Amino acid sequence: MYTNRNRFCLVGGLMLALFCAFPLFAQNNSPLQNGPMVGHVAMREATIWLQTRTAATVWIEYWPTDQPKNIRRSAPLQTGAEHAFTAKCIADEVTPGITYDYRVVVNKRPVVLPYPAQFKTPPLWQWRNDPPPFSIATGSCVYVNEDPYDRPGKPYGSEFEIFTSIHAAKPDLMLWLGDNVYYREVDWDSRSGMYKRYTHDRALPELQPLLANTPHYAIWDDHDYGADNSDKTFIMKETAWEIFRDFWANPTFGIDGQKGCTTAFEYEDVDFFLLDNRYFRDADYCSACPNKTQLGEAQLDWLTNALAASYAPWKVVAVGGQVLSTNKHHETFSNFYAAERDTILNRIERMNVKGVIFLTGDRHFTELSAMKNQKGNWVYDLTASPLTSGVYAGAEKEENAWRVPGTVVTQHNYAMLRFSGPLKQRALEISVYDKDGKVIWTRSLSQSEGVK
Repeated sequence: MYTNRNRFCLVGGLMLALFCAFPLFAQNNSPLQNGPMVGHVAMREATIWLQTRTAATVWIEYWPTDQPKNIRRSAPLQTGAEHAFTAKCIADEVTPGITYDYRVVVNKRPVVLPYPAQFKTPPLWQWRNDPPPFSIATGSCVYVNEDPYDRPGKPYGSEFEIFTSIHAAKPDLMLWLGDNVYYREVDWDSRSGMYKRYTHDRALPELQPLLANTPHYAIWDDHDYGADNSDKTFIMKETAWEIFRDFWANPTFGIDGQKGCTTAFEYEDVDFFLLDNRYFRDADYCSACPNKTQLGEAQLDWLTNALAASYAPWKVVAVGGQVLSTNKHHETFSNFYAAERDTILNRIERMNVKGVIFLTGDRHFTELSAMKNQKGNWVYDLTASPLTSGVYAGAEKEENAWRVPGTVVTQHNYAMLRFSGPLKQRALEISVYDKDGKVIWTRSLSQSEGVK
C-alpha cells in the first residue's frame, strides 16, 4: 500500500523521467510534418519552407554561425489546411556571404532537429573579385515506395541513401529536374491525393539533412504534374500548379502573367533558366496540331530573349525532356517536337549565344550530348536520371548522334556541375556519381573546344 510520500516520490520520478526525455520526445513527435527545406537564397533574403501537422503559427529564428547571440526572426505565418499546412518563412535580415544557423519555431516552441540546419547567402563579388567557385547537384526521377498504392511486385523505388551521398558532397545548390514525386492512380484526380503524395514523399528520412542545408530549386515533368505523359489537356493542371507552388520555394512561378513552373535565377556568375514542358504542351500524338509545341510560343519567346540578354559565361537551361538527342523514341524533342527543337537550336546559333547547357531528366538513364553549331559554339545536354526510380537498361542501343562516348549510366546516379576559374574564363566540370558518392565519370566542358 502506497503512502502519500510514496505517491509523491512516484509522481516526481515520472515527471523527472519525462523532463529528461523531452528532447528525444520533441524529435519523435515533432509538430513539423516535413522540413525544414531551404529554398531560394539571395544576397539579402532566404526562404525556408516547412509543413506542420496541424494549423499552427510558425516562424524561423536565424543567426550568423559565428554570432549565436545575434538572433533575428522572420515574420510569423499561419499554416492551414487549404495549403496542406505549408509555409515559406522569409529571412529578410541577412547580408551577403554569411553562413547562418536557423531553427523552426512552431506555436512559440523551438523544434529540435537531430541534424544541423544552415543556409549561406551568396557573396557580393561583382566589381570586387573574381566570382567564387560553386557546385550544383542535379538529378531527376524520385520514386518513394508506398506499398498500398504501388504496382504489385518488386518495389519501383530503391537506394534512397543516394540523398545522404548528395548531402555529404556539400553542393551549393540542388536543382530537381522533374518527376520529383510520382503521382499514382489514387493521387492525380484529386487535390487531396496530390497533397498526400507530396506529403508522403517529402518525409523520406534520407532526404531531411539535404533539404535543411542546401537551397533547392525544381521544375516538373509528367509524373509530378499528373498522369504519365500528361499535357495541357490534363483536367487537374490548375491544381497541380497550386500544389507545386505549395511544396517548392522557387523565386517565382510562371512568367509574363502565365502560370506554370517557369522561372530564372542567377547564382554567382551563372544564369539558370527553368522551363515548363507540361502546362503548355500539345498532345504528343496530335498530328493535327499546327506548330506542335512543348513550351508554348510565349515561353519560347521568353527563353530566346533571356538567352540573348544574358551576359553569363554559362547559361543553364533546365527542362524535363532531352533536347539535343537525335533519338526519335520516347519523350524527346526529336521524337514529337522536332520543329520546336530546331527552332530553339537555330535561335541559339543565329544569336551567337555561347555557353548553353541543357539539364534534362525523364529518361531513367544518364548521358552527355555535345553538338557544335555553325557559329563554332558548343551546345550541351546533360541528361541526369534516375535518382531512385527504375533504371532503363537499353540506353546504349538508342540512337543519339551527339552522345559523348562513355557517358551513358544505367544505375541510380546524380550529377555535380562545378564552376570555377577567373571572370570571363569560367570552367565547367561535370561529374556523375553512383548512390554511394563514387565517381562514375568526369568531363570538362569548353564553349569553343568541346568536351575534354
